[in-house]
Amino acid sequence: MKLEINKYLFDIRTSIESIEDYLGEKRDFSEYQNNKLLRRGIEREIEIIGEAMNNILKLDPDCQIRNARKIVDARNWVIHGYDKVDDIVIWGIVINHLPKLKIEIAELIT
Repeated sequence: MKLEINKYLFDIRTSIESIEDYLGEKRDFSEYQNNKLLRRGIEREIEIIGEAMNNILKLDPDCQIRNARKIVDARNWVIHGYDKVDDIVIWGIVINHLPKLKIEIAELIT
């Protein structure tokens, strides 16, 4: 695997770990929803994840990460549809999809 792809994989892993740190063990949706700083921080990390994935796809269009295109689409939605970002959708990404992505990334980092 190209060194550059590894760098982007590392960036994705770092952003996922940052989100985990922001939320702590509690993982409370009400706290997330009522804390603008927390919401914005998580949205920013999702943007970074999507941008890194976009760069990976440019280098390797046949990338073996499931839902790679959807990850980029989520980034675009957060950035360009900022006025339509839905807390429930973001929470679903964080709780349901990022743990799976973290495992995939760990398997790919060399």
